[in-house]
Amino acid sequence: MAYDDLRSLLRALEREGDLKRIKAEVDPHLEVGEIVDRVNKAGGPALLFENVKGATMPLAMNVFGTDRRLLKALGLKSYAEISDKIGGLLKPELPQGFVGIREAFGKLGSVAHLPPKKVKSDSAPVQETVLTGDDVDLDQLPALFTWPEDGGSFFNLGLTHTKDPETGIRNLGLYRLQRHDRRTIGMHWQIHKDSRNHYQVAAKRGERLPVAIAFGAPPAVTYASTAPLPGDIDEYLFAGFVQGKRIEMVDCKTVPLQVPAQAEVVLEGWLEPGRMLPEGPFGDHTGFYTPQEPFPALTIDCVTMRRRPLLQSIVVGRPPTEDGPLGRATERFFLPLLKVIVPDIVDYHLPEAGGFHNCAIVSIDKKYPKHAQKVMSAVWGAHMMSLTKLVVVVDADCDVHDLHEVAWRALGNTDYARDLLLTEGPVDHLDHASYQQFWGGKAGIDATRKLPEEGYTRDGGWPEMVESDPETAAKVDRRWKEYGL
Repeated sequence: MAYDDLRSLLRALEREGDLKRIKAEVDPHLEVGEIVDRVNKAGGPALLFENVKGATMPLAMNVFGTDRRLLKALGLKSYAEISDKIGGLLKPELPQGFVGIREAFGKLGSVAHLPPKKVKSDSAPVQETVLTGDDVDLDQLPALFTWPEDGGSFFNLGLTHTKDPETGIRNLGLYRLQRHDRRTIGMHWQIHKDSRNHYQVAAKRGERLPVAIAFGAPPAVTYASTAPLPGDIDEYLFAGFVQGKRIEMVDCKTVPLQVPAQAEVVLEGWLEPGRMLPEGPFGDHTGFYTPQEPFPALTIDCVTMRRRPLLQSIVVGRPPTEDGPLGRATERFFLPLLKVIVPDIVDYHLPEAGGFHNCAIVSIDKKYPKHAQKVMSAVWGAHMMSLTKLVVVVDADCDVHDLHEVAWRALGNTDYARDLLLTEGPVDHLDHASYQQFWGGKAGIDATRKLPEEGYTRDGGWPEMVESDPETAAKVDRRWKEYGL
């Protein structure tokens, strides 16, 4: 089973020696970020800063910084456990396209123990303390000024709740949040995000948009906030599926939304139409600073929390960072669903060095001429995979997770006059390489073996790869100890 709340996970990690308490006073201005970045890149433990300068609560960091800890948090032995469960829901008949995805999650919704469960306020730990009016002071929360050119202090793991003003469908998203002052935060949601669409709909109707932001939620909920689900799929349904039981939720005190009852801290407020403030710059997960832009400014009217709360955050920047395990979980969990849209795919890999959206390496069982190019186009048409800038297609016998082997195929199997596909399309809001924001150039590399029907007519056809003699290899295996190597 996954852990029901953050603090029970931290206790378990501490028992196993995988959490370090930092009792010395630390400064959230640059110092915490430098410590966490070093520990994360060294594969070190989760950190609990007990004495953060200026804050009234501890700060949990690097909690999901290794695959082992994220798997433990979600109650899994491997990421394949979830992908296998999803794959099982799609059998015996594989539905096609986004309709198929909705049908698959519809099956999840029919399982009684998965939809979220509403609880009363008096049984919700996150509402043990309620602050309103002048008692609201975001300066008491440990926001991080991580990189020297950041435009301010940020909360990097606040789970943002909104709902569509017309349909009532809720959305859970993970966006960076700049603390402007003791009652105001900037909402950095990008043009492709559902919460931004909710805000635009409300603004056109001349209405305020209710917002609730949860910190220190149950691990399955925190993960679900990062998952690239279609807009009409409830993240809390998916979190229940990952966690293996229903997520407990409670009505907010001042806005018509629900939040995880087991969270540590919740901020509640309303977004006024057209109220914008400059947000950023910010050293983001791309490893580069994103520029200052105007984003909606949220006024916080109410803060609810546990009696002795703690805050959870992450450090992003030049990879690898804590984003890595979260991205790998998404890559593995969603392979069966990607196969619904692109059934040609055998496996795929989204390298962390590419921010998980700049590059997709895809393997296929090639069956006909230009099969690779067909798959490239299909990938660019698959929901948020549309933001992928580079698609590398290899044969099914290539391990897409072995970047050395992928490079060997891509560098050696490609005639760029014929095997390089160039196009244009949408790119990530944060992409700094595109010459204009939101769209830019894309490339597909066909690194598969080439067929005569594709114009490869050289004598002897496509060459065979060099391989060991099987009998000799087996002999050497048997005698290996004799060699003294």
